[in-house]
Amino acid sequence: MSTLPTPHIDVHRAGDRLKTRISWLDSKHSFSFGAHYDPENTHHGLLLVNNDDIVLPGQGFDTHPHRDMEIVTWVLEGSLVHQDSLGHSGVIYPGLAQRMSAGTGIRHSEKNDSWRVEGNRSEHEEPVHFVQMWVLPDEPGIEPGYQQLEIDDQLAGGGLVTVASGLPRYRDRTAIAINSSHSALHVAKLSPEGQVTVDLPEAPYVHVFVARGAIEMEGVGLLDAGDAVRLTFSGGQRLTAREPAEVLIWEMHARLGAG
Repeated sequence: MSTLPTPHIDVHRAGDRLKTRISWLDSKHSFSFGAHYDPENTHHGLLLVNNDDIVLPGQGFDTHPHRDMEIVTWVLEGSLVHQDSLGHSGVIYPGLAQRMSAGTGIRHSEKNDSWRVEGNRSEHEEPVHFVQMWVLPDEPGIEPGYQQLEIDDQLAGGGLVTVASGLPRYRDRTAIAINSSHSALHVAKLSPEGQVTVDLPEAPYVHVFVARGAIEMEGVGLLDAGDAVRLTFSGGQRLTAREPAEVLIWEMHARLGAG
């Protein structure tokens, strides 16, 4: 006789995140990353990286390699210039969904290249604030790829907007595709004056990250910017805005290392 999995909800507060702070970068890691390793905090479901980054003007990540990872970048404020070894080059800004499939290998850079022009003089203007997320692809060794799409109009309509997905159920309403048939990223912009509530998807693994603002989560309570909730065999809870908020929600139907 099979035993039903036990639902579990795990709240991680913003101040408890691992941190990397150097002259040009303020990065907060929801999971083990780089020199920061905690064997008890390596992933949730198929999500291995959820980095909350602020990069100063004129600075950024020099060209570096990746392999066998689906990388989704979501900009909250400012703009980020992307260049890669496939020849893609462009600016990522709020409301633009962007995915890079590292596959057999890709090299890329990400820079804050915002400028302000006054008369005959120009200078770097503002920091860029973005969240970068990595999920495991279905299989290694795929062809590297890149995709981006502006979805500001969909976000303005309220509710959960499916930003990136490999799940067949979202094929007709997904902004960009990822090579992970068990994963989907949804974004909600909530405000007490507009779209006030959304309900979480039900899935074996759900990761809720409050990118900015404050919300109330049914059964959990108040969540502020930087807080995250990891749900296992749970879901469907209602999120309610306490102030204008932006929430990133991963819905996952498999986990790392599952047979």
